[in-house]
Amino acid sequence: MKLRAVDIGKTASAASIVFDSLRQAIMNGELADGEPLRQDEIAALFNTSRIPVREALTRLEQQGLVESRRYRGAVVAGISASEAAEIFDFRCLLECEVVAVAVPKMTSQSLLEARRYFQSFMDSEEPMDWGELNRRFHYALYRDSGLDYHLRVIDNALDRVERFLRAQLLMTEGLEQANREHLQILTACEQGDAVLAAVLTRQHIQGAKQALVDYLETR
Repeated sequence: MKLRAVDIGKTASAASIVFDSLRQAIMNGELADGEPLRQDEIAALFNTSRIPVREALTRLEQQGLVESRRYRGAVVAGISASEAAEIFDFRCLLECEVVAVAVPKMTSQSLLEARRYFQSFMDSEEPMDWGELNRRFHYALYRDSGLDYHLRVIDNALDRVERFLRAQLLMTEGLEQANREHLQILTACEQGDAVLAAVLTRQHIQGAKQALVDYLETR
């Protein structure tokens, strides 16, 4: 066969490294909304070709973190209030179902893990840690559902809004409310009340949605 050999392992590794680095920079706010992501510049920074950079940008676009614009190429994706509202409504549909399924199956280990993350979130004074601690808290409560596809979709939805939600918490002092609602959800799970856990999860997500929409509309 007349095919040019390519070291797929190295290409995949390079693309993953670029993807992880860009994703982290976007999530941390180090790359601003609308900032151009020039393939040549990124390739030079990572001492690689444009091929893994292009692959990384495609993956980021699939997650909604990057968008392609005519005449500008790839840029860091912003978010509108209406899009944020839609994402949170979608999260409600998924997460309320997932926690309701998880509660009857929830292990003591998952509950202890969730309580540790709840405490860490409450004690943290570092905004850059809030998103990851929030994810781990909720994931500990969702994991025993066994709904792995649902969890992957939820994770992608959180990728899209996390940096904006972190800014909203910082600017509007919403941490106290988040901590109070997290404790209510955790307590319902510990008591084995799946219906209440789902109701509280819905209220928690809808409250965060409204706070974020208000923040985005006045930003």
